[in-house]
Amino acid sequence: MIKNGKYFLPPQKDNNNFKELFKHLTSAGAGRPVDENGFPQGPWTADLLAAAITQIDANGSGVDLRTVQLWFQDNDKGISTDNIRWLARVLGCDDPDTTSQWQTALSISNSRLMAERKKKRAAGKLAAQPTPQEVQNIELKPPFETVVRDLGGVSIRHFNLEKTTERLFENQSSFSLPIVVFTAAAALGLIAFTLNIHSVVYTPPIGRAKQVGFLWAPNWTIVFLVILPVYLFFLVELLRSWKNGWRHQLFADQDQTLGLNCWESRVASASYSYWAVLCITVLIASGYNWIATHLIPLVNADVGGWPVDWGKIAIFRPDVISMPSAVVFTGLVFLYNAFCSYIFFAGLIFLNMIAHDFSNIEKELQTASNDRVSHNLEVTRSLIAKGLFRCTALGMLITILMKLQSSFLQTDSTNILEWLATDIRASFGFSDAHEESKIDPQSAPGHFYSFFSMLAIIGTFVNASVRLHVSSLGNLIHIPWFVMNGTMLLLVSTYLLIGSVTGFTIFMFFNLILTIYIVAKPAGGRSGTILET
Repeated sequence: MIKNGKYFLPPQKDNNNFKELFKHLTSAGAGRPVDENGFPQGPWTADLLAAAITQIDANGSGVDLRTVQLWFQDNDKGISTDNIRWLARVLGCDDPDTTSQWQTALSISNSRLMAERKKKRAAGKLAAQPTPQEVQNIELKPPFETVVRDLGGVSIRHFNLEKTTERLFENQSSFSLPIVVFTAAAALGLIAFTLNIHSVVYTPPIGRAKQVGFLWAPNWTIVFLVILPVYLFFLVELLRSWKNGWRHQLFADQDQTLGLNCWESRVASASYSYWAVLCITVLIASGYNWIATHLIPLVNADVGGWPVDWGKIAIFRPDVISMPSAVVFTGLVFLYNAFCSYIFFAGLIFLNMIAHDFSNIEKELQTASNDRVSHNLEVTRSLIAKGLFRCTALGMLITILMKLQSSFLQTDSTNILEWLATDIRASFGFSDAHEESKIDPQSAPGHFYSFFSMLAIIGTFVNASVRLHVSSLGNLIHIPWFVMNGTMLLLVSTYLLIGSVTGFTIFMFFNLILTIYIVAKPAGGRSGTILET
């Protein structure tokens, strides 16, 4: 029977408990969308069922994946009253009448399971197990969250950073997070227009006038409007494909719950890494950086040893922007930078976790010698490698633009385009090429921040690449490691040469075009496809 485009099974009058009933319904695909022939699109998995419940509009928080996994496992744990409602919505195909019928049937079957459990407890077989009510309370606890009780008996749920971060990257659309970043960057650009600092000229006491407008800074425009959204799109797509697709195919002949639990425990074990990244990006790289380089100079009306940019132009051009407006706007920009920096480096953590997870799964499946498993492992390795390269190469482009802007502020060129054109002319020996004057390198915090960012990106690429090579089953699928490694080496060389040697601009443009071409190439092609069971 089909209801609302989904496969419907009416409740049966039997004596099955919840586990027996649930096993029958999930294997039959009850509540799943149907194909053109009216057959359900396969059985339920824990991932699919959790996603279906989460998509229910009235259920904003959804249900945790670990909770759904407990339903699939062969145990005596029941289902909570709230989750009965959401499961009934799925089985009832979102029809009010059939949903009510299934809610009643599920409640009765859950009561049978609890009664059977009580009998076992009375027989002394499960004396050490919790009561049915405690089981429901345990089921409601999100995984890896510590719950403590105060003297009044009130449960206090601790904030779980790693799971919250994972949810940011697990939205139903791969474009959601990139659109948020792009929209916020566009809003900051619009505010810069209204404050009249999108294009503003600063004339130092000694030297030529310099363009220091907000929209002339590639590290605030090109990075946040183009490169970072594309980076997040590739990262979100890679993470979703790994968790919801490739892992399932690799574990097709194995215990799916075991594989999922391994990923959940891996996320939980990275808790300290996420907190460390949060402290560094928010408190130091954004918070302290804003206070030291913008807030204090603006309050004291003294730029100190920092180069003048759009954030400090109010000290010299109060006719363009007032001090309070500059303080508020720079605060918003660095707050946005804190968010973007955190999700960028959290993405690097996920890249390492995916590569590590794949390496461990490959070791577990080494005993499976059939051609399908070997083929799927090699195809998955190739897809992960290309996703890793895309994300880290885009990260290197971000660091290059950061150093480019920081280096420009240390020169006396009129604007960044003229500076690059001057460097190109100087590389061909034109005598009229302007010799750039330098400021103390310590007055450029962008140099240090971009350098440490580069180290983190290259470390991620090298570490993940090595893990993807561990216990390789052979060269069944061609992976262009030479091209990837060579491109990353060229990008690192580009970063190091910016502002250091004459003619770096030509080398930089060549490498940027090459990187964009390789990143834009489809990830499929010679990689092949993952074979279904």
